[in-house]
Amino acid sequence: MSSASSPRLRPQIQLRNMPEPLHPLALNAEQRARTHMIASLLLDYPDAAFHERMPRLAASLRQADDGAPDPLPGPIEAAFTTFMEAADAAGPERLAQQYVVTFDLKRKSCLYLSYYAAGDTRKRGTALVTFLDAYRAAGWEFDADELPDFLPAVLEFSAVSESPVAEQLLAAHRDGIEVLRAALLSQQSPWASIVEAVCLSLPEIDEAARERMLALVNEGPPTETVGLSFGAPTFLGNLEPFAPGGAGNKEVRV
Repeated sequence: MSSASSPRLRPQIQLRNMPEPLHPLALNAEQRARTHMIASLLLDYPDAAFHERMPRLAASLRQADDGAPDPLPGPIEAAFTTFMEAADAAGPERLAQQYVVTFDLKRKSCLYLSYYAAGDTRKRGTALVTFLDAYRAAGWEFDADELPDFLPAVLEFSAVSESPVAEQLLAAHRDGIEVLRAALLSQQSPWASIVEAVCLSLPEIDEAARERMLALVNEGPPTETVGLSFGAPTFLGNLEPFAPGGAGNKEVRV
């Protein structure tokens, strides 16, 4: 059968190293905030401050006193514990080396969310502006040396902000988070369990995001701007504008 007579046929997507989909867990707002804050801290570069706070994070997972916050669901607690044990076994020097190799040298395991949609294109700048607009629309100013799409920063934003924009921002980049999870699992990286915990805290991935995820897994982030268009996420149009002098004195990533 010729291609001319079969316009409805298209090449089959080849699934490489695709993990099984995760079904989200039922979390209350406090549990989701704790999950995102702990994940934010554990996905940061493992410097001296990282190792100093590890015992406190481990203790917070074991806390079960009366009046304490609701415990995290077992799969999320287990994911964090698994990573902490692996980090402790690796030691500071080796863990830092693994972090650089994992997140700085591989395109499909990048911690900058807009990279998955915009890649190394001129549209990346526009994508980054949308993150700043999202922070400001929720009443926060971004104050850090990292770019505003840095996943640990976005997770911290989700943990400390009561605005729905944080959840919407993560949802808008869910395909990139899933590609990151797939890449880390394929590398048998200890950070895979942290991203899995994040995915367990997010809504079910929809079909459109799954299609984008499959394309990213097979092709990687874009490297050319031809035919690409990245505007502001549609949810930004529904937000109240940032008001200088009001909630804007709050900061994230301080």
